[in-house]
Amino acid sequence: MVTTPEHDARIAKMTFSSVYPHYVTKVESKGRTIEELHQVMEWLTGFDTKKLQELIDEKVTFKTFFERAELNPKATLITGLICGYRIEEIETPLTRQARYLDKLIDELAKGKKMEKILRQ
Repeated sequence: MVTTPEHDARIAKMTFSSVYPHYVTKVESKGRTIEELHQVMEWLTGFDTKKLQELIDEKVTFKTFFERAELNPKATLITGLICGYRIEEIETPLTRQARYLDKLIDELAKGKKMEKILRQ
């Protein structure tokens, strides 16, 4: 699936710190915890809680966030629709990686078991 250059540029320039509070609100409103959110993020990116906070404080863009991440090899198992896009068909790597994160957080908020979210 081809995304528009404008869409890809918007994601690349967005700061992680501007979106992170929305992730927290989404999962907490559904009865999940920040610790679970961080577990999911660490599984995908390799960033522990301390490193996530450093990236928030540094106000890194999603481009920088994913450049520094060590993406989990099982990330390619994340499939399905998110924000109107079929993840496995997104051609732009950064946009696909951002949608991986969105999908995992969505699954967490929907109450999926952690083993399924972490593709175990």
